[in-house]
Amino acid sequence: MSERTPAGRYLDAAIGLLRRVRDEEAEAIAAAGTLLADTVAGGGRLFAFGAGHSSLAAQDVVYRAGGLALMNLLAVPGAVGVDVVPATLGSALERVDGLAGAVLDSSPLRSGDALIVVSLSGRNALPVEMALGARARGVKVIGVTSVAYAAETTSRHSSGTFLKDHCDLVLDSKIAVGDAELTLDGVAAPFAPASTVVTSALLQAVLATAASTLADRGIEPPLLRSGNVDGGHEWNARVFEQYADRIFYRH
Repeated sequence: MSERTPAGRYLDAAIGLLRRVRDEEAEAIAAAGTLLADTVAGGGRLFAFGAGHSSLAAQDVVYRAGGLALMNLLAVPGAVGVDVVPATLGSALERVDGLAGAVLDSSPLRSGDALIVVSLSGRNALPVEMALGARARGVKVIGVTSVAYAAETTSRHSSGTFLKDHCDLVLDSKIAVGDAELTLDGVAAPFAPASTVVTSALLQAVLATAASTLADRGIEPPLLRSGNVDGGHEWNARVFEQYADRIFYRH
């Protein structure tokens, strides 16, 4: 595919971002994977949260073949992808002060757990307060965000802070402000977002590290198998039974 075509240019841009993440975030990825492994080994539970399109990467690590069975989605009704009509309501909910606290109060999160908070901009009230509230409850927080937003935009939270300011670990997706990789003569707006591709890859790299770290410690990582391979359902049933008290998407 020619690099001069829009498709080729986009794929090259995505590959370039993935290479940057691989090379520049290696230490943070290793630390995040170790944090998750420590949580699993210590009896804790794993959760992932994202609002709007940031929720797509969070959903990608929940109940996923080849993924950790203990990863649960912390969902906020109306803010999971584009699950409401009008879709703009989801964007509005991200800016509501106090919503994260209400969600955390009704969630199973507890001290000793780990929470991944995904927010490309990290500037809205919901992800900021989610990280703040989780840490106040003794939960370790891994933030996945574009650090560039903190330098080039203003916070929408009353504190003036961003998601990155309230995490135990931060993974920088390297996505430019605006999340659009291409421009074209005659097209007024930039286009072709790459944040979902890069953020999903980042999280899978973290989970791969966590599984490997557990195995290195002599702990069988609680992985799921595809239900579309022979024996997959039986394998998963055993994992669900063994970790029933740490899996919430089946209740």
